[in-house]
Amino acid sequence: MDSLPQPQNQSSPAKILLGKYELGRRLGSGSFAKVHLGRSIETHELVAIKIIDKKRTIESNMEPRIIREIDAMRRLRDHPNILKIHEVMATKSKIYIVMELAVGGELFFKLLHRGRLPESAARRYFQQLASALQFSHLHGVAHRDVKPQNLLLDKEGNLKVSDFGLSALPEHLRDGLLHTACGTPAYTAPEIISRRGYDGAKADAWSCGVILYVLLVGYVPFDDSNIASMYRKIQRREYRFPSWISKQARSIIHQMLDPNPETRMSLEAVMNTTWFKKSLTGSELDCNVLEPEPEPVIEKSSSITAFDLISLSSGLDLSGLFEVKRKRERRFTAKVSAVEVEEKAKAIGEKLGYVVKKTKKGGEAKVVGLGRGRMEIVVEAVELAVDIVVVEVKVVEGEEEEDSQWSDLITELGDIVLSRHTDVM
Repeated sequence: MDSLPQPQNQSSPAKILLGKYELGRRLGSGSFAKVHLGRSIETHELVAIKIIDKKRTIESNMEPRIIREIDAMRRLRDHPNILKIHEVMATKSKIYIVMELAVGGELFFKLLHRGRLPESAARRYFQQLASALQFSHLHGVAHRDVKPQNLLLDKEGNLKVSDFGLSALPEHLRDGLLHTACGTPAYTAPEIISRRGYDGAKADAWSCGVILYVLLVGYVPFDDSNIASMYRKIQRREYRFPSWISKQARSIIHQMLDPNPETRMSLEAVMNTTWFKKSLTGSELDCNVLEPEPEPVIEKSSSITAFDLISLSSGLDLSGLFEVKRKRERRFTAKVSAVEVEEKAKAIGEKLGYVVKKTKKGGEAKVVGLGRGRMEIVVEAVELAVDIVVVEVKVVEGEEEEDSQWSDLITELGDIVLSRHTDVM
């Protein structure tokens, strides 16, 4: 296969990540994560790979943000204007989030270089943003950090909403409202700044009003280094429209930048205006009314990834990604049937001197209990779909000094492993 593009001063071959991705140049970095260009070894598809340092993330108390980002993007992967997450992998020290590559970069940089946009171009981006957020709200997810830096562009110039690290999910509601103050001040709704309970969808609508103003004017409507002063400007609606903004666009912005969330124009109302619908095709209009779908069912495939498992269960506890204490647990896709996994586990257990307990049958699951001394291990095989058998091997009792017993068992099971899932140690 062709190698990834390398910087001119770099001639060394690309690094192979977990046997699945060819890792290329760095695209960006932060205090606890960096993003690299990647290429799937299997499909040759170019991707972006966010590499998260577990230790730094834990030290910065950022685990909830990572977990929220993964969970939100899992729920929203079907919308064309929301950045897709393909897979989540982990090792003892790192988490790898494999995402769609937005080669056009941030909308923020386009605005820096070009300034304000023509109304037709601004409307196009705004249409895609509103469609993505409306879809998000229908799935119970409020973004809460809508700003140009979190709006990316693909190779065709289509907008992709990203960075759901500050998003709110249905389980974050209290009395039907959100209560956490977050976001970027110049784009954040006043009810969030005032720390009152708020509706996430209405807060996102405010941010969209700011974005539309920025697209058309080239700068934010409320700008002050003093947050209190900015808040006063917001409450008084102290901003001006330049002469080039059309009457219809002014009306929409004015109604979205209403400091009272009860009377603020909603995204749904905006999307029903004549100004918004201008130039939309039939398929794009259909995209704007995408309804929530049932949890996905995995079709026949040769393997299943950790992210597929997340997709199968909205209640999966992702906090295990950040376990510091060694967690003796493995999950993999098997080459053989659930019955054959059961037989293999029994044979290995007897070979290694375990007491093989009576097989328990829970639905379609095949469960084998293995005991030796203080160590007790459960091997469970479940057929998720045709030719997809997921096996979980877990220590339910045992001391740390018995790790050699665990290692021997995992080694013996190796010949039935088709692909390994997230490996949390």
